[in-house]
Amino acid sequence: MCTAITFDAGNFYFGRNLDLSYHYDEAVTVTPGNFPFRFRNGEVYENHFAVIGIATVVEGYPLYYDATNEKGLSIAGLNFPDNAVYNPESESAVNVAPFELIPYILGKCSTADEAYSEIKKLNLWDIPFSNNYPLTPLHWIVSDKKRCFTVEPTADGLKLYANPVGVLTNNPPFDYHMHNLANYLNLSVDEPADNPKNHTIKRYSLGLGAYGLPGDLSSASRFVRATFAKIHSECSDDEYENVNQFFHILGFTEQVKGLCRLSDGKSNYTVYSSCCNTDRGIYYYITYDDRKIRCVDMKKEDLNSEKIAVYPLKMEKRFFE
Repeated sequence: MCTAITFDAGNFYFGRNLDLSYHYDEAVTVTPGNFPFRFRNGEVYENHFAVIGIATVVEGYPLYYDATNEKGLSIAGLNFPDNAVYNPESESAVNVAPFELIPYILGKCSTADEAYSEIKKLNLWDIPFSNNYPLTPLHWIVSDKKRCFTVEPTADGLKLYANPVGVLTNNPPFDYHMHNLANYLNLSVDEPADNPKNHTIKRYSLGLGAYGLPGDLSSASRFVRATFAKIHSECSDDEYENVNQFFHILGFTEQVKGLCRLSDGKSNYTVYSSCCNTDRGIYYYITYDDRKIRCVDMKKEDLNSEKIAVYPLKMEKRFFE
């Protein structure tokens, strides 16, 4: 259960909630341009665009959950169980394992248009990173400042959908989410008028324009909530205000410990929320236990290095005076 959004406030922002019941040693990870990306199809990127995002680093290799490259192109992978279908190796397409999609595209593409063209050539290969890291069923949101689209590997093939709202959650497939938005066209940030034919029926509360906005934890409801909040959200010329606003939008879909119990007795919760200023290459994040906004600036790293830079997520449980 995750939610990803884009946000254009002069600078362009991209980020997500990662909702899980566990940690995978997630860390903000900067992969500089000379770190060799070696892919299972035999290709090697000796030199590529630098990438920043959150990853689990395994055997020296960054397994990115979401990331942005130095050109401002961004991708996030979200859980897509029971719908994601990966394929055997193909002789007629470019074989890329799902865990390689983010570095494969961000390493070589500078725009969403380029990414769209490259992804259309791919066969998402059903090969895991290792026995300890099996494949996760995913779909992806891909975006830059000018274009956003969704990538879904299904039994009917690899589907690429235009994503005009810049939002992605989980099941059902993306075309359902877009169709479902029509059920909420009546929602408004403005207050409804009192009934003109019966003056005894009057508004009793602020916020009635959004009456009927779904409040449950399902991915369909989170999609509607995130879209409503994002479309109507105010922005400014101030970086702090925009980043803070971005986290408030994500907070509208945040998962609280204990409210979504899994079959093993554990609960899904928002492990971290992220917001990347894709124009400046600054990656902001908060964690469930640490609400302080922290950041890593990729441009302060040596982007010509061959060594990745790893910043474990800070999770201080403390009050500030």
